[in-house]
Amino acid sequence: MQDSQSDQVLKKKLPLPGEIPISSYPPYVASLLEHLVKKMSYATPEDINFAERAFFAAYELHKEQKRKSGEPYIIHPYEVALILTELNASGEMLAAGFLHDILEDTDFTHAEMKEAFGETVTALVEGVTKLSKFSFSSKEERQAENFRRMFMAMAQDIRVVIIKLADRLHNMRTLDHMSEDKQRKIAQETLDIFAPLAHRLGIGRLKWELEDLCLRYLYPDYYWSIAQYIAQKRQEREEVMTRTLTQLKQGLVEAHTDFYIEGDPVPPVVDGRKRTKKVQIFGRPKNFYSIYNKISKKQKDFKDIYDYFGIRVLVESEADCYAVLGQVHALWKPIPGRFKDYIAMPKQNMYQSLHTTVISETGHPLEVQIRTFDMDGVAEFGIAAHWKYKQGTANLPKRNKNDLQLTWLRQLLDWQNDLKDAEEFMANVKDDLFEEDIYIFTPRGDVHVLPKGSTPIDFAYRIHTQVGNTCVGSKMNGRMISLSTPLENGAQVEIMTSKNGQPSLDWINFVVSNQAKNNIRKWFKKERREDSLKRGKELLEAEFGKENFEHYIRSKTFEEMAQKFNRNSVEDLIATVGYGEITPKQLLNRIKTGPLNPALLDEAIIGQTVSPERKRREAKGKGIMIGGEAGVLVFFPNCCLPVPGEPIVGVVTRNKGVAVHSKECPNLGQVNPRRCLPASWGEVEKSFYPVELQIYTIDRRGLLKDIVARMSDNKINILAANVITHRDKTATIDLVVEVVDIKQLQAIIQKIRAMSDVLNVVRIVKTSKAIKQMTSKNEQKKTGK
Repeated sequence: MQDSQSDQVLKKKLPLPGEIPISSYPPYVASLLEHLVKKMSYATPEDINFAERAFFAAYELHKEQKRKSGEPYIIHPYEVALILTELNASGEMLAAGFLHDILEDTDFTHAEMKEAFGETVTALVEGVTKLSKFSFSSKEERQAENFRRMFMAMAQDIRVVIIKLADRLHNMRTLDHMSEDKQRKIAQETLDIFAPLAHRLGIGRLKWELEDLCLRYLYPDYYWSIAQYIAQKRQEREEVMTRTLTQLKQGLVEAHTDFYIEGDPVPPVVDGRKRTKKVQIFGRPKNFYSIYNKISKKQKDFKDIYDYFGIRVLVESEADCYAVLGQVHALWKPIPGRFKDYIAMPKQNMYQSLHTTVISETGHPLEVQIRTFDMDGVAEFGIAAHWKYKQGTANLPKRNKNDLQLTWLRQLLDWQNDLKDAEEFMANVKDDLFEEDIYIFTPRGDVHVLPKGSTPIDFAYRIHTQVGNTCVGSKMNGRMISLSTPLENGAQVEIMTSKNGQPSLDWINFVVSNQAKNNIRKWFKKERREDSLKRGKELLEAEFGKENFEHYIRSKTFEEMAQKFNRNSVEDLIATVGYGEITPKQLLNRIKTGPLNPALLDEAIIGQTVSPERKRREAKGKGIMIGGEAGVLVFFPNCCLPVPGEPIVGVVTRNKGVAVHSKECPNLGQVNPRRCLPASWGEVEKSFYPVELQIYTIDRRGLLKDIVARMSDNKINILAANVITHRDKTATIDLVVEVVDIKQLQAIIQKIRAMSDVLNVVRIVKTSKAIKQMTSKNEQKKTGK
């Protein structure tokens, strides 16, 4: 039977292993293959053959490509696969590691991959593939959406993110060949998302290296200073470590006649008893990033940091862990408050260990970690230990099935359903990546993990959404407490409910967990639809102007927008704006078709009036480059108020020169593309630039004062402020602030968004005339006119 045409095409792209003699490949290919097989000593012959097939496929499909370093592209997927072998990954995972860039960077199709490597590998590759084919309105939104999709894929198949972490680790190892700006951008992204993600999944081995590499590119002076200091103190440190380890080993074998130290001579019988329990003791150097944290957060000098290393003790059972702990405390004095029992109270990422800090013989603090060999596997490999142990002879430590799935991952799926905006989703994920945990018991003895500072409301929603929605009271350790009381770690908490109970919007003022916040918002979105519709209409009329708002409704533009934002109707879209899930600015930025009211178009595009603020800025316009040329007559129109550092574009006008707009300005959608010219910031004069912000908040007394204080702390000058309160106990705060560039603007927006009562912060596109009016009103209030 003859092969089909598609089979012939596939065979042409991917020769079968052995079909081309290994001698026909460059010499380094055979060396790579040999090393791979050695690293897969844990695997079955079938898995090794499958991984080899994927290796040759990746080589053939990438062989015309080079990395920025100039080396063959195959080196990158090969190194990703090697990182995965350290986690004892299966043949399918290794194949996906080899092929993770194929669908994006080559002409190899989804159908061809499925035929060659099966559905599982194809699904894993699709989960890791960058989603560049999707179109989003801003770089920030696009990046957030990519992260959102990655986390959704991760929650459904954890192997996707393991491959992604391996991919990111090798990219970090090879950052030297990138520009300095690109290095810092990738390193910051890794420190914000990927390193804490590795921590959340319990993969300490990846987390530590990612953190150290981030430190190297973000704070190189600190990194090399730490490296130099540790190198200088190496001999002294090793001598102290040797003495400390010897002291602990001797103390253990003398106190426990059934212990023997791995690697040391084992007396066969002591007092008639054979030593049968293996103990492994070793010193572990602290990673550079943890040392940097101590130096920067505690404002200490190198000479004041003593614990550059810690001790780890591995034993065979939980009972042995506590026996070792007793001996450690007998040898050295423990520091009060520095003991943590993560065996009785495991972390959410499955981590188990005893941690204690003692005063060593040198008089300095020494951290000792004690755990079983199985627990150490989980600490090093995290969620990957599930398949690592499964393939070996050992068993995973006894854990609830829900622990293996990780409650945190399941929450991602809930947020995916509740949060349509990608940036809000990412804000929630980032918050949860960095949160500290506490452990709360139900009256029946079940334990729930919550963020530090959680209240009874957070606990109620962690138990069940309906328990949270109907919560009316609570007890902690048998004593009645208010619903806003922070819970104590290890407390027993009872939740009282009533069928007539319902959430209060005030709860958002004090709950800590994103799960609780999202469920409260979800309830109000569903139950208070009429109020949301009214408020949404008011906000949109204020943003668009009443005439333009009605024009868009008549032109069916909002019907198109409802589809773009995954809403069932225009009413749903307006209600979503009213509730704050979509901001008017986000909606305006998405509208790229349909003309504005002609009477407003000219002023919006070419700016017939120029405010005093803009006159100040026209002098700075001399530094603007138009089409790569300086000295072109430019001016700033009264709409988007661009600031140095953000992408800009020039629009040729009939008699005023070139109007400079932000690339995100919604008015550009109404401009003939032939009138647009590339523009960039040259050497503009450093000064202050007005920007209008709109802040959506919970209505709380003193909140504006807190926001103003946060602005002042960051050296941000406020030109004008206006507050509008709403019946649903929320408020809208309009601010006009001065910034020096886009970095300062983005930083202050991020810091305001992080405040507990702030729902969202958006930059408003408004005329300078409106800013002048707001400023003038404030001046009149100050002077009493």
